[in-house]
Amino acid sequence: MKTLGMKISSYRKLKGMTQEGLAVSMNVTPQAVSKWENDWSIPELPLLIDLADLFGVTLDTLVREDDTVPVAQLLPETERKPSEQTVLRIRVETATGDNIRLNLPLAILKSATPLLDMAGIQIGDKIDWEKIVALAEQGVTGTLVEVTTGDGHYVEITVE
Repeated sequence: MKTLGMKISSYRKLKGMTQEGLAVSMNVTPQAVSKWENDWSIPELPLLIDLADLFGVTLDTLVREDDTVPVAQLLPETERKPSEQTVLRIRVETATGDNIRLNLPLAILKSATPLLDMAGIQIGDKIDWEKIVALAEQGVTGTLVEVTTGDGHYVEITVE
């Protein structure tokens, strides 16, 4: 299930734009774009139409919940962010209604994972965090993990 915010973020990245660049194009603040992408607010209808036009998709494709946006891509070296500026976004929605969103700098995950493992603390039994860090360092961005369990829980891990 791709939210509007996730789609705006994915389409922006496919266009090679930063949040600041999109903000200038839409005549809004970078903070407004960040709020859209984190699903804290949604653009007004005229801006949604402009976004759809900018991204070359229909308004229907932009606003309906579906999985038509590519989930991950390998960025050329010239377009990659330094590792210390890369953010891992973890989103969990439980079947009981809990919504958890973490924005974790890659550098913190890189340094914390070995310490947590040494202490016997598991931060994810079924997720290979070292592989996620390696993919991010190689320039892979976008949604790397998206799982809906039989119990109705939803987990998504995105690299930005």
